[in-house]
Amino acid sequence: MKVLIVLTSHDRLGDTGKPTGFWLEEFAAPYFVLRDAGAVITLASPKGGQPPLDPKSDEAEAQTDATRRFKADAEAQRALASTVPLAQVSAADFDALFFPGGHGPLWDLVRDRHAIELIETFARSGKPVAAVCHAPAVLTEVRGADGEFLIKGRGVTGFTNGEEAAVELTEVVPFLLEDRLKARGGNYSKGPDWAPYVVVDGQLVTGQNPASSEAAAAALLELLRAG
Repeated sequence: MKVLIVLTSHDRLGDTGKPTGFWLEEFAAPYFVLRDAGAVITLASPKGGQPPLDPKSDEAEAQTDATRRFKADAEAQRALASTVPLAQVSAADFDALFFPGGHGPLWDLVRDRHAIELIETFARSGKPVAAVCHAPAVLTEVRGADGEFLIKGRGVTGFTNGEEAAVELTEVVPFLLEDRLKARGGNYSKGPDWAPYVVVDGQLVTGQNPASSEAAAAALLELLRAG
């Protein structure tokens, strides 16, 4: 099993001057779920190198078993510090694709040509794709072989409008993910704010929030094993 995990390279919250990036739990939990299952993992990002970490995801109240394990794992830290530039990866080399969230993807991955092409190629090949929290944004500009948006008529979830309001970024983000997924024709559903919630539709896996990261990775792993 070869899995490509794609992280954001975007480090600023709109015009606020405040930092953002990827959310640590949303990377760490899937990384260890997949690695522990024997997957060979490659990390990539639009710019390559060390992707920006959302500092809020590094605060004490955001820590989980997976984030604590990451901080004690030198191999994982080295891998994260040297992500491959997204333009250099080929879909043919991987069996599955995973996108961790954080607010960063709303600005870069959502319109990244290489990310979009990767997802389109995976979809045509019947390979599983997973995205969690804000990362389902990367699906909203992807089209299927029929020219329609890939998520049209498909079951999806992602960070809710209520969750965005709770973190007081409704007026900062370029769009509300829940609204955008619906606008693209997605059959959007959600669980309670901040609770784990994952939707699997064919080879597409989406998770609602950071608490959904481990379950989303487990669902992706199940698709890989079934395939």
